[in-house]
Amino acid sequence: MSLMRFAVDAHAIGRHLTGNEVYVRSLLCAFAEIDRRSEFLAYVSEPGARKWIPERFHVRQVASNPYTRLGWDLARLTRVDKPDLIHVQYTAPLLGRVPIVVTVHDVSFLEHPEYFTLIRRSQLRYTVAQTVKRAARILTVSEFSRDAILRAYDVSPDKVRVIPNAANPAFRVIGRERAQAAVRDRLRFHEPFVFSVGDLQPRKNQIGLIEAFSMLLREYPQLKHHLVLTGKETWFTPKVHEAARKSGFADRIHFTGFVEDSELLELYNACDCFVFPSFYEGFGLPILEAMACGRAVACSNTSAMPEVADGAGLLFNPHMTGDIMRGMADILRDSELRARMERLGVQRAAHFSWQKSARATLDVYAEVVSEHSSVRVAAAALAGSFPKR
Repeated sequence: MSLMRFAVDAHAIGRHLTGNEVYVRSLLCAFAEIDRRSEFLAYVSEPGARKWIPERFHVRQVASNPYTRLGWDLARLTRVDKPDLIHVQYTAPLLGRVPIVVTVHDVSFLEHPEYFTLIRRSQLRYTVAQTVKRAARILTVSEFSRDAILRAYDVSPDKVRVIPNAANPAFRVIGRERAQAAVRDRLRFHEPFVFSVGDLQPRKNQIGLIEAFSMLLREYPQLKHHLVLTGKETWFTPKVHEAARKSGFADRIHFTGFVEDSELLELYNACDCFVFPSFYEGFGLPILEAMACGRAVACSNTSAMPEVADGAGLLFNPHMTGDIMRGMADILRDSELRARMERLGVQRAAHFSWQKSARATLDVYAEVVSEHSSVRVAAAALAGSFPKR
């Protein structure tokens, strides 16, 4: 096969779009490591995004406005650049004949529309349906999400491939005392803490976690732990802060906002327990990140999270405050259980790597290019079989 050229919609890079940004950044870095022959084009919208793109990749600027990006920029650039395919997340450009590979992390906008504004869920219902219909392949990150996609859309099961996420290699076990000292200096408290990561939004269930943490401290007053919540602020932030104020333990609940990976690494390593109480996840990457840092994990027993934790995390029902509380209490009060969960977590995180995921993604790219080439050859042969006038 001749030299291949792949375009990737990387507009999420530099925009603090959490999972979507981590996904595309990690894939591009892994592509650079394992594929030295193919050409890659990254379409970015943030001026500072270039620093996250591998040096030999071509970078093109697109609008940050999604209507301009999807309605004009991507279609124009793919006509000019002539890639063999374009890889997008959720939504493809409205026009263009380039084969599409789409990653749909989950269909929460269909299964839990209450987590979205009316405009946002209406937009996703339409654009994702159109993209899935046109796509040559649909990638997703868990068997849970694959099943949900197949329930939601009339597509061939062969078109939908599961390629899981992985923790960035930057997330690893480091000196615990150094990490704790760094966190103490930043947050100005010296006690041990429970940690959670996620944008402040209803789906992430921070209010349920705050209620469970308050119950924990009332049930076990000997515990000196604080609760640290890291994640980007959203329209829902005031309600989460209000829950903290009303908890009776506001002085032991801390919000860091969005933090860069270097700070996140220290927070993971410094905590006594990582808790992920989300109601719904297509994957749940913070579970693996915490495990890779050697921390015991308690997480929800819903959606894809049991699939990701796979016996290396303590599961609870996120809809039951008492169940969340017991998960935290078991880990914090039982040192042998905590040590066992830490060992299992490190082993579990090691099962995943972005190199493996990137290889599987490139295999899908090669399939799509091969199929598209075959179709073009067949179409040319068919055209040539008709007599010329």
